[in-house]
Amino acid sequence: MAKHLDTGKIGEKIAVDYLTREGFTLLEQNWRHGHWEVDVIASKKEVLHFIEIKTRRSRKFGYPEEDVTRKKVVNLIHAAEEYLIQHQLNSRIQFDILSIYLGRDADPEFFFIEDVAL
Repeated sequence: MAKHLDTGKIGEKIAVDYLTREGFTLLEQNWRHGHWEVDVIASKKEVLHFIEIKTRRSRKFGYPEEDVTRKKVVNLIHAAEEYLIQHQLNSRIQFDILSIYLGRDADPEFFFIEDVAL
């Protein structure tokens, strides 16, 4: 497996642990519909969170959250709409980004951006 894919998988595992510690209830991981994917769907305090996870091992090309493009956010919105339809939910929702930096010989650094808007 390519190193960047390994980094992504490691980041998603670390993200799930982090979100659980922060009081989120994990509902789905890597939920897909067609070409849309949501890394994590979780709930907390009666809000349904659609969370994009970005992980990097280096800051050479910037911070992980800088990789979340407008197109990615639009796809996240479409995926959320489909998820709500499929599960017949009428919940308050929020779009978030969890950025994880995995530096050498250091604990992971988390930057949680809540309620992302275009």
